[in-house]
Amino acid sequence: MSGPLTGVRIIELAGIGPGPFAAMMLADMGADIIRVERAGSVRETLPENIPFDLLIRGRRSIGVDLKSPEGIEVVMRLVESADALIEGFRPGVTERLGLGPNDCLARNPRLVYGRMTGWGQEGPYSQAAGHDINYIALAGSLAHLGRAGEKPTPPINLVGDFGGGGMFLAFGVACALFEATRSGEGQVVDAAMVDGSAVLMSMFVTWPGWGERGTNLLDTGAPFYDTYETKDGKYISIGSLEPQFYAELVSRLELGAEFDLATQMDPRTYEMQRSTLTALFLTKTRDEWNAILEHSDACYAPVLEMSEAAEHPHLKARGTYVEEFGVTQPAPAPRFSRTPGAIQGPPAWPGQHTDAALSDWGFNADELSALRESGAIR
Repeated sequence: MSGPLTGVRIIELAGIGPGPFAAMMLADMGADIIRVERAGSVRETLPENIPFDLLIRGRRSIGVDLKSPEGIEVVMRLVESADALIEGFRPGVTERLGLGPNDCLARNPRLVYGRMTGWGQEGPYSQAAGHDINYIALAGSLAHLGRAGEKPTPPINLVGDFGGGGMFLAFGVACALFEATRSGEGQVVDAAMVDGSAVLMSMFVTWPGWGERGTNLLDTGAPFYDTYETKDGKYISIGSLEPQFYAELVSRLELGAEFDLATQMDPRTYEMQRSTLTALFLTKTRDEWNAILEHSDACYAPVLEMSEAAEHPHLKARGTYVEEFGVTQPAPAPRFSRTPGAIQGPPAWPGQHTDAALSDWGFNADELSALRESGAIR
């Protein structure tokens, strides 16, 4: 193990999306995480091609029957020596299982209990099903994503599930763990994707004059903050907002006098600017524009697909992508000067580490044998 969370023990009740993403982040920082899978997910024989799910990298997996009293007691035994537990069920589910916050904090008053939901633990929507697109819609984020005159476009599930969800859960758990070192007391972290997505919009809530979707400075309303197609059907991005960066762009592109700093921000010139830039960028390939604009203050970068990004010289120099366990994947972030994080292991299949992980957390051989015989673990 390595990373600033080395020595921290966390229980993850298996779920999908933002919960596993939060657990991945915490595991990358060195936390010892046991992922508790339902016994029904454990298979005696494995398929030949097991999907490589990066969201569950770096932690061990145990199979537990959460419908049996013995299985619940297995998790509660783990709770006694854990620093945190994270779960992503609808409100009330863990309470009905006997694994709710009150149950767990009664066994371990120092426990940080992290909860990941879309709508939050209370409120009119709290029991409704939903997905990322719904959470960011209600939060006030989705309405502002997309081009002018077109319908809102969800940015895959980056804003709700991962940015507003998993990252906020990981941040909340880390904060509560730090506070517990001072107070000696645990607490519940209520991380809701609708809340996190709203927080991500903080800058724009009070932005003077923020207008309709696709008409503003940072949402492709401005021609000097947009993407453009190149001759070879690829794309580039420019973000020449500040006057000195805009001047650099104008100089490198050898644009005419109509591209004047005094009228850069004048919306009446936007149609002219955009049509000129659109036509110009179609005259060269992306690589040719790289040669002209890369490493300059024009605020430029090629628009790369995931496979291309991993091979870009800058990201290779930083080790932003690494090859581990035969798969190219994003490296842990952020970086630490003294206690760097690391990918702790490949994704585990359900129940892969049941005996070994439980043994490390205090179960003896006789207990494991009895639990396996009863069906409480698999």
